Amino acid sequence: MLIQSSNNVKIYNLSAGKSLPEWLSDRKKRALQSKDLDVRRRVELIQDFDMPGVSTSIKVSKDGKYIMATGIYKPRVRCYEVANLSMKFERCMDAEVIKFEMLSEDYSKVVFLQCDRFVEFHAQYGRYYRTRIPKFGRDLKYHFQSCNLYIVGTGPDVYRLNLEEGRFLNSFQTEATTLNVCDINPFHQLFVCGSKEGKIEAWDPRARNRVGVLDCALHSVTSETQVTGVPQVTAVKFRDALTMGVGTSTGQILLYDLRSNRPTKVKDHRYGLPIKTVDFHHLNHDLVASMDSRIVRLWDRNTGEPYVSVEATSDLNDLCLVPNSGMMFMATEDKKMLTYYIPNLGPAPRWCSFLDSLTEELEEGETAAVYDDYKFLTVDELHDLGFGHLIGTNLLRAYMHGYFIDMRLYRKAKSIVEPLSLTRYKQNKVKETIDQQRSSRVQLQKLPAVNRELALKLMEDSKAVDDADAIGKKSGAKLLMSSNILNDSRFKDLFVNPNFQIDKSSEEFRLLNPAVSRLDKIREKRIKKALIEDQFEPVEGTSAENPLNDDEFSDSERKGRKRTISTDSSSDSDDASLRNEIKQQHKIIREEKFQQRKLERQQEKLEGPKFMALKPGQKFQGFRSSSDQPKKKLAKASLGERIHLEEDVDKVKLAPSAGSREMTFTLPQSERVTKAREQAEKHHEERRKIIRSANHLRTRGRGRGGRGRF
Repeated sequence: MLIQSSNNVKIYNLSAGKSLPEWLSDRKKRALQSKDLDVRRRVELIQDFDMPGVSTSIKVSKDGKYIMATGIYKPRVRCYEVANLSMKFERCMDAEVIKFEMLSEDYSKVVFLQCDRFVEFHAQYGRYYRTRIPKFGRDLKYHFQSCNLYIVGTGPDVYRLNLEEGRFLNSFQTEATTLNVCDINPFHQLFVCGSKEGKIEAWDPRARNRVGVLDCALHSVTSETQVTGVPQVTAVKFRDALTMGVGTSTGQILLYDLRSNRPTKVKDHRYGLPIKTVDFHHLNHDLVASMDSRIVRLWDRNTGEPYVSVEATSDLNDLCLVPNSGMMFMATEDKKMLTYYIPNLGPAPRWCSFLDSLTEELEEGETAAVYDDYKFLTVDELHDLGFGHLIGTNLLRAYMHGYFIDMRLYRKAKSIVEPLSLTRYKQNKVKETIDQQRSSRVQLQKLPAVNRELALKLMEDSKAVDDADAIGKKSGAKLLMSSNILNDSRFKDLFVNPNFQIDKSSEEFRLLNPAVSRLDKIREKRIKKALIEDQFEPVEGTSAENPLNDDEFSDSERKGRKRTISTDSSSDSDDASLRNEIKQQHKIIREEKFQQRKLERQQEKLEGPKFMALKPGQKFQGFRSSSDQPKKKLAKASLGERIHLEEDVDKVKLAPSAGSREMTFTLPQSERVTKAREQAEKHHEERRKIIRSANHLRTRGRGRGGRGRF
């Protein structure tokens, strides 16, 4: 249930809340109600009060016991029995329903006007009969006294179908090109129809002739209305024997007294949308209900003052006011058919009288307004704060047995009278003691499973950043960036995936390690220097280059300071030591590779004889060489085949006598020579990889002495 308030009038939306799908079982629905707060709080007034796609029209039977609604898709009609608050039956049709009319007091006799020019009559058991009209219909009304069904549509004729005789009567011929709506006055049976030209034609069913014409299009244009085109009559409704309401396609509502050809009141919705429904509610107030596709407005019939407005989230198609109550139903361009209850318009219908008690409980549950900006104080509390002299002034507002005072004034007086109570002082001291004990505890650092040393190093860097605030901007930014690697999701695999584990035995790591360790030492020196500068300040009388006075330090501190200065001045020696370390690493790597190759050669020499096994299915033929088999085949071959083979195998080729001679031959090489050549090539290739390039060394020009130097 959703409670709205418009113009100090409360509106209860009984259709608000989540809708459960039809295919859900009862067990799952109960489970959702127990879990979901929105589903549990919703009020389902009528069970399954919705349509599969869109609802087009809705009406209440004359006895008030049944509600009938039409919708799509598929085209269907649903009947709800209010005594059981559930759906009684559902019938599907062949075409969409434009309008329908209940011929009896209940649902037993209903007529439907469909979009394919068919008129269907339904009985209690189902479809009874269907017939067709010449033009597409738009509205229909039933005249009980003569049993005539009046149908208007896209033509000038008003079709009359007599249900007692079961035949069509002569049609009424109007002056319009298209008729949109029609209605019958229940008091004197006057039949009226609205046309596309914006006129209302009135007919007397007894005389079967036109008795009057009203030009609503002309009267809808006033100084207070906004008309953008030719208004059409889209809605018409009688209130009593003399009052009639007319709605136009440009958003105006005109109230007529049948004794006059001019409207008594013209109301504009100011949305420019066609008025779909006009109705009257006169139980507690003399109100007019007008609806377009966006909003439903209820306004006073005499003065035109707005009373309340109901705006829906989806487009509206039809409006039905429940007689003698404050409830209304709406057919919308949505699955749900909306149900609203306004207690100010009237009580709830008899079949849902529990709504009155429910709304009363909600109103009683509302507590009195408590202002956040004010503090309620009794008379004794006022005197304790020293505000007794303010009684009677505009700073205090009397209420019940005390006064309301501004919260800012109360806090200021409270801080002056009670600056610090003993209880608050004890709480603050206990909190401070606990915080100090927590800070002195040993905090364990959780290291990842991969690259633990790197993670520990980054943690130390982050700790150094926190300790040294006086570090330079560039170096401090680098340290901060490196310490953030642990928290950066982009480098997560570096500490999780084993494939990213740093191999300290690899050649690349051993060659880069001297440079990395040197950078770490330089960074540690800068951090120490920044910490010293942060802890001490220069003494007056000292130069800027020597901000620290040696006399103010002990011997150990003076030695440490001199050592720091000497290390800063010996950057060239550090570079030389770095080069020596890298050369030493290269030498160690070459020695390790040489020893590895030597070990491989020794293993090859120590390998024992190989044993061979005869393959299954083969016979042992001795140790004869495979070259004997071609000789045996050659001996068995014919003379021509042997000559042909000898020509191909011959290594000497004779050219024609006219040219030069050419002879090619190959000399057999021993296996020992071939193996020695392969080993030599392998050795040269290994030496070629080890040799360092000297391209980075550039010679300088020779001096006067005739000797150059590198």
